[in-house]
Amino acid sequence: MRALAPQVSGHVDCDGLEIGYEVFGDGDTTVLLMPTWAIIHSRFWKLQVPYLARFFRVITYDGPGNGLSPQSTDPADYSMSAQVGYARAVLDECQTDRVVAVGFSQGGRYAVALAADQPDRVAALALIAPALPLAPPPSDRAGIADTFDKPYEEPVEGWSKYNAAYWLDHYEDFVPFFMGEVFSETHATKQWDDAVRWAHETSGEVLVAEAHSDDEVDYARVLEEVGCPVLFIHGTEDRIITHAVSEEGARLSSGTLLTLVGSGHGPHLKEPVKVNLALRDFIERNG
Repeated sequence: MRALAPQVSGHVDCDGLEIGYEVFGDGDTTVLLMPTWAIIHSRFWKLQVPYLARFFRVITYDGPGNGLSPQSTDPADYSMSAQVGYARAVLDECQTDRVVAVGFSQGGRYAVALAADQPDRVAALALIAPALPLAPPPSDRAGIADTFDKPYEEPVEGWSKYNAAYWLDHYEDFVPFFMGEVFSETHATKQWDDAVRWAHETSGEVLVAEAHSDDEVDYARVLEEVGCPVLFIHGTEDRIITHAVSEEGARLSSGTLLTLVGSGHGPHLKEPVKVNLALRDFIERNG
């Protein structure tokens, strides 16, 4: 059961990939809710779409790997240039010339890259716990990039599960661990349940392909040069992306930082009222 059905839904062809999108509401300002890491699909915006669509036209879409789009295992389909191309194609298909782009986690990268590629089209950026390379990772994740493509040794515990071979062999074990790190707050059982279910709609093969994609964007430079308003929303207890990332991003972009004390990596799902009100205010002022 969905709180709000889309007014328009469809697919747009992107070099042979049929990228699925949905449109809600009919306000004068359009909000583009970006996809995130393919481990979950665009249903992760389920608590934002019904509220924001009361006031704005809202577009969601799935990049390849999950949801309404195909599960490619070609790393090229997940490159940053490809991700920007999907957003561009969806906006063209929806005849949209101006948007406020909203990105969560990996989707924060997509939103910033889109703003760099389409500066006249992106009126403002709202970034929720963005996975931008602007500060060191949490201490317990140090070094996992160096071991990602190496063989794992049993027993595998904690962040050692962030490993390509482990995803291929034990994806069903990685998913609940990872979502437990995302929703680290107490009383987050519903959010964890939803995310685990969504994650089982894709595969370890997809995530490995995405991890091996190219991303050559200089995010610090883009944020220094971006001409639009930028809002960062970040929890102090985020175990995936440290709060320091948004602090640095706000400094570089001369943007605004909303800090949610005690929140983990998915504040829009755990504290939707605070996030929705902040987004509405930001969009109304800058859309």
